[in-house]
Amino acid sequence: MIRRTFLAMTTALAFSAPAFADGHTKDIVDTAVGAGSFTTLVAAVTAAGLVDTLKGEGPFTVFAPTDAAFAALPAGTVEDLLKPENKDKLTAILTYHVVPGKVMSTDLSEGLKAATVNGAEVTITLDGGAKVNGAVISGADVEATNGVIHVIDQVILPPM
Repeated sequence: MIRRTFLAMTTALAFSAPAFADGHTKDIVDTAVGAGSFTTLVAAVTAAGLVDTLKGEGPFTVFAPTDAAFAALPAGTVEDLLKPENKDKLTAILTYHVVPGKVMSTDLSEGLKAATVNGAEVTITLDGGAKVNGAVISGADVEATNGVIHVIDQVILPPM
């Protein structure tokens, strides 16, 4: 069933128009869907029941792990997190990637601590390039109608 859901999401994404080229007329979820490199993130957001929230008014800043970032997790991790019985854990991880408000790259400073929707803080560092909790921000300031996406190369985990 998880594979069927994932394949359905992937198929839907394949037929979506690219969102990065349209002058940010889409919300965060639709922008991520249109980008094509966040299929796992979109599947996780759907499984956690966060689609309506991230389509809401916001604004939100999302540190969005790519499909490659999710693929770098230990084998079976994503499949396990997508199970209904792990919804709370998945929600905690995903909300750790979201900061209330619109934080552009020009707002980032060395050592900046930002409270996430999860309740825990992330730390921004700039030495050697912008990072959030050590994850490299490889694409910044992807604007959406209800916030901004910063592309990151790792899934960041909230403190336990």
